Amino acid sequence: MRILILTPSAFPALTGNAITTERWRRSLTNKGMAVEVLSVDGSDRHTLPDLLQRFHPDLIHVHHALKGAGLLINRQAGLETISLPLVVSPGGTDINQDFAEPGRKESIMRVMMMARVIVTQSLEMSENLSRRIPAVAGKIVNVPKASSWFGDEFYDIRKIANCKPGEILFFLPAGLRPVKGNLECLLGMERVHQMRAGIRFVAAGPAIDREYARQFEHEVGRLSAFATWIRAIPPAAMRSAYEASDIVLNASFSEGLSNSLLEAMAAGRPFLASDIPGNRQLALSETSKGPSGLFFDPHDVSDFTDKAVQLTDDAQLRISFAQAARLKRDVMPLPEEEADGLIAAYKLALSSDC
Repeated sequence: MRILILTPSAFPALTGNAITTERWRRSLTNKGMAVEVLSVDGSDRHTLPDLLQRFHPDLIHVHHALKGAGLLINRQAGLETISLPLVVSPGGTDINQDFAEPGRKESIMRVMMMARVIVTQSLEMSENLSRRIPAVAGKIVNVPKASSWFGDEFYDIRKIANCKPGEILFFLPAGLRPVKGNLECLLGMERVHQMRAGIRFVAAGPAIDREYARQFEHEVGRLSAFATWIRAIPPAAMRSAYEASDIVLNASFSEGLSNSLLEAMAAGRPFLASDIPGNRQLALSETSKGPSGLFFDPHDVSDFTDKAVQLTDDAQLRISFAQAARLKRDVMPLPEEEADGLIAAYKLALSSDC
């Protein structure tokens, strides 16, 4: 089977979409599939036709309906691909944010109707999509999301953060753009630092929105007594960075199912995350193992501050969350199991006439 994946950004870019599609590429390749990944953000209008002519895919997997399908419907570069089966995996912003915008809603609807199969990676996304676009409910296939590391290199994130023994390190891995709440999280951590001087904050991720990143860089400079911004941690060293942190942060305003929270559990670390559907779904799926973190209202800085202080002060709470994370890690889907689910979705798309 020859699979072309279109994604907003592709590896080695350090974004959630890039990490997800690279995990898929590796695990699908290990299953004997031929896979090409094309970054929409890095493409011009000629790239897709050239790749189709060279690679001859059996189907196209569009990851992120609005952004990933840009080459197909916005630039009219891929009209000849309409005859190929289309599989779509919507992103969290597709349904939670962009669907509310009239122009974007039409593009998302068009892509969903074009798809033979729609892959979701959380039950919450499946239910939300069925509710908003009932006509596609019969196309939805849920493929539980896996997590994987791309290496075991050592990375001394505590030294980079100037984190002394006994201090608590908060780690926010996310590309800098408004939907990820990086700046809001940093300003919340400023209030935490005013109350608890023994905390350190590290943000790791590339500047995706330039203006937002410029503001973030300015504030990090002002708050350098406790805050650090690392633009790129090598993918092979991400496991080390997670494991050396005390608390993993997710401050997003929209998520499908967060890579960073899955990685926090894979590293056995507690989290503090925004209380949004894509994050809350993770907690619902781990109830039998106990919670592995706390949730805060992303629109209430006091709630964030209170929860961060609680985690800072209560070492036993952090230990119990870490134990729950390790238990959850043991039953998380493996990348090869996720690949099996994707292959089943692809076979369904290839066998479907609609």
